Amino acid sequence: MKPLHTYLRFPALIVFLLFLTACSESENHATKSATIATLDVYKSRTCQCCQQWVHHMEDVGFDTKTHHPSDLNRIKNDYGIAPEFQSCHTAVTSNGYVFEGHIPARFVQQFLENPPDDAIGLSVPGMPAGSPGMEMGDRFTPYKVWLLKKDGSADVFASVNSRDQQ
Repeated sequence: MKPLHTYLRFPALIVFLLFLTACSESENHATKSATIATLDVYKSRTCQCCQQWVHHMEDVGFDTKTHHPSDLNRIKNDYGIAPEFQSCHTAVTSNGYVFEGHIPARFVQQFLENPPDDAIGLSVPGMPAGSPGMEMGDRFTPYKVWLLKKDGSADVFASVNSRDQQ
């Protein structure tokens, strides 16, 4: 008859490997849920597409605080967002960068990793079908993400021509 420790080696190895797997999954989850930045989001209380955009941002790691000001246009004007670049909601970081409209999270992340010196933020004017928060079945309208500059001008930051580019 074999000693007891011979029979316990294999189950002990299995338990050890399960422990390592559980630890690595927890570490990966922690990495995914780390906060990228906190966004103060100004929107109408009744706007559901804005709320869906907030969920989109939270899903990738942004922390959000939603506000429902009585004069949303004043917020946009205070942050220097020209009327032609306005949309239904405005998000602002703690250091004052603005993100207007249904901007995909990946472009907000890209901007925050290396913000241009002369920029105030990004904008997706209007409410393009298929953009984050504006999902409408299979409908998709190509759109541009605009880089808003301190002098009031704007340049194309990204062109989004398909859903998978978001």
